[in-house]
Amino acid sequence: MKICHITTVHQRYDVRIFHKQCKSLAEKFSEVILIVADGLGDETIDGINIFDIGNKKKGRINRFTKTVNQSIKKAISINADIYHLHDPELLRIAGKLKKNNAKVIFDSHEDLPRQIITKPYIPKIIRKPLAFFIEKYEHKKAKKLDGIITATPFIRDRFIKINKNCIDINNYPLLSEIDLSNENHDKQYKVCYIGGITEIRGISELIKALKYTEVKLDLAGEITPDYKKIIIKIEGWQNVNELGFINREKSWQIKKESIAGMVTFLPVPNHINSQPNKIFEYMASEIPVIGSNFPLWKEIIEDNNCGLCVNPLNSHEISKAINYLAKNPAEAKEMGKNGKKLVLEKYNWEIEEKKLLDFYKKILEQ
Repeated sequence: MKICHITTVHQRYDVRIFHKQCKSLAEKFSEVILIVADGLGDETIDGINIFDIGNKKKGRINRFTKTVNQSIKKAISINADIYHLHDPELLRIAGKLKKNNAKVIFDSHEDLPRQIITKPYIPKIIRKPLAFFIEKYEHKKAKKLDGIITATPFIRDRFIKINKNCIDINNYPLLSEIDLSNENHDKQYKVCYIGGITEIRGISELIKALKYTEVKLDLAGEITPDYKKIIIKIEGWQNVNELGFINREKSWQIKKESIAGMVTFLPVPNHINSQPNKIFEYMASEIPVIGSNFPLWKEIIEDNNCGLCVNPLNSHEISKAINYLAKNPAEAKEMGKNGKKLVLEKYNWEIEEKKLLDFYKKILEQ
């Protein structure tokens, strides 16, 4: 049985694709292949054969056309039993893959139509019409696929109306990465944010909040030069420890040293019903979460007493939450314990892995 995952966007060691899905499948199937476009060459690692079609072409149009065309050539040559597509632009090659009597699955990581509405590089006047067109296109293609996997229940509920063979496989933490010891970690007077650093993720408001607290911020992730020019001028930047891109080991270390993990995304359609992996990784690190006050997030964070939710547009409210946890370490510790317990019992990849393997079995039996 030959399984082939394809991405023309994500890095080869993407957590969802490589560390979770491919590794889980490699334990059950004889051959798992991952096609990527990063120019780093072919390799075999952890039982997964990675084939590189070369650096993705510059510019979105070239990526959608030339890079995707390269991926279809490689994919057909592999002659897999199941193809698992991870990017919306790959939907256009699904029909060609199915002609070889292969099963084709689409993995929707994001709610793309809602995401498009907030893309700064797309002129505002065409965002809604484009989002409408993209949604119609996704639905048209989804009807003909053997299965749909989504990263959240909200996205699942959209696709299941189009294709009944649809399931959500959530991006929960790997139990193998969780420190199961009862060792106490020395806390530093800081909070952390680890991930994509953009305006829409509430980073500007978070930095403004630092003006009203003595707590520092470990900020880890890549920042575009243009956005960095903006945020370094914000009063509060002097309390930021800019770390750049860090590996997963360093990420876990930073989280354990922090008094809270920050995920104060702005209230845009693609965020309100999302479930950012960082929420659960903060919980897994046994630290409280300070998150946006979206109904779904409040249900996860506040209803389970594993953090605080705030208005992400209000820097005073963000700083108030930071100061509260800094001044109430016993309560913060209890929130951290509650979060870790939830991950161990409910929000972990091992539960999602079983869903993935059962879904593959179902696809193969069709």
